[in-house]
Amino acid sequence: MLTAITGINWGDEGKGRMVDLLCQDYDVVVRYQGGNNAGHTVVNPRGSFILNLIPSGIFHENVVNVMGNGMVIDLHHLCGEIENLRKGGIEITPKNLKISDRAIVCMPYHVDQDCLEETRLADKKYGSTRRGIAYVYGDKYMKKGIRMGDLLHMDTLLPRLRDIVEWKNLTMERVYGAKPIVFEELVHWLDEYFTPLKDFVCDTSLFLDQAAKADKKILFEAQLGALRDIDFGIYPYTSSSSTIAAYAPVGAGIPNHRLDDVVGIIKAYSSCVGEGPFTCEMFGEEAEALRKAGGEYGAATGRPRRVGGFDVVASRYGTRVQGATMLALTKLDVLSYMEKIPVCTAYELDGEIIHEFPFGAALDRAKPVYTYMEGWHCDISACRKASDLPKAAYDYIRFIEESMGCPVKYVSVGAARDAYLIME
Repeated sequence: MLTAITGINWGDEGKGRMVDLLCQDYDVVVRYQGGNNAGHTVVNPRGSFILNLIPSGIFHENVVNVMGNGMVIDLHHLCGEIENLRKGGIEITPKNLKISDRAIVCMPYHVDQDCLEETRLADKKYGSTRRGIAYVYGDKYMKKGIRMGDLLHMDTLLPRLRDIVEWKNLTMERVYGAKPIVFEELVHWLDEYFTPLKDFVCDTSLFLDQAAKADKKILFEAQLGALRDIDFGIYPYTSSSSTIAAYAPVGAGIPNHRLDDVVGIIKAYSSCVGEGPFTCEMFGEEAEALRKAGGEYGAATGRPRRVGGFDVVASRYGTRVQGATMLALTKLDVLSYMEKIPVCTAYELDGEIIHEFPFGAALDRAKPVYTYMEGWHCDISACRKASDLPKAAYDYIRFIEESMGCPVKYVSVGAARDAYLIME
């Protein structure tokens, strides 16, 4: 059984929560794209943890966690993440965490380039997290990347790294007027932060292929959502990798295998970190009330998220491109304070009502068309069956399900690990 858990919208849908919930029934959890530019928050009996790189299955003793070849890995950040988890009592060894030898290393100069370019762009910036992600993926496709497996062969890597530094300094000095990259400092950085990780690096493609052929259950964990995908998202305000479920076997290292299911994660309302079009966005006191109720601040950056009502147009598009076979609806309890719940059911574009997600610049002109649904005005965090829900909450779920054309199977009703229900 191969299952992907993916975001339907702009990211921040609650994928970490659902991976933590579902992975207890799986043997392997795999991250297949992205870097430390987004985070998953997982709450369990040991506390609240933010994961930027390590798969969310790390909290389950019998789960093997894999960081796939489609990822880009900041060694410094990963070492810190492992240390924080160990401080929280989480055991991390090469038996339960494996890093692909084909994953690309996010170097300090990638972070520097990211920061310099965002500063240069000023008010035209893309809203980067300034963690070097676009630049390391750029180097990957220019064949100037450094792979985790390369670090096991420093004798052959170092001459190549010196050439890369010479090339990078043309940009750092002549374009940005910044200080040059010092080769010796990079070598020291690699030695300091790769040494603790050496034993985790292996041929994860072979491991996963053998696991799949042995009928092991594998769960693929995506970062961000469909609208941040490099091809299908709100380009150029996207991530630099493919967040789409169809990429999961490729980014994990087993393109010879196919997914059986795709669980699409949607939030009961909309949220967005970063720049770019966000048609259903709320402003002022209305937005602040929803932001506070949902604790909408970025797990990786701490930035306040933009918020709005549930966006049917964007979510139906995301459900389609993700190929979702079922949906998980998160944070339904957050809406309990609302008298009337806004749902963006269509867009108005140049005087015309449209129901399909538009391309590119048209999104900048789109305006939300709202339908208001009845609120339920009560605490639903103790509900564990669909029949426990107030009628208005149940009707809201069914409305979303019908609008998406895809069944809602899971619904989270609170922050506690067991605060969810399975729809009948």
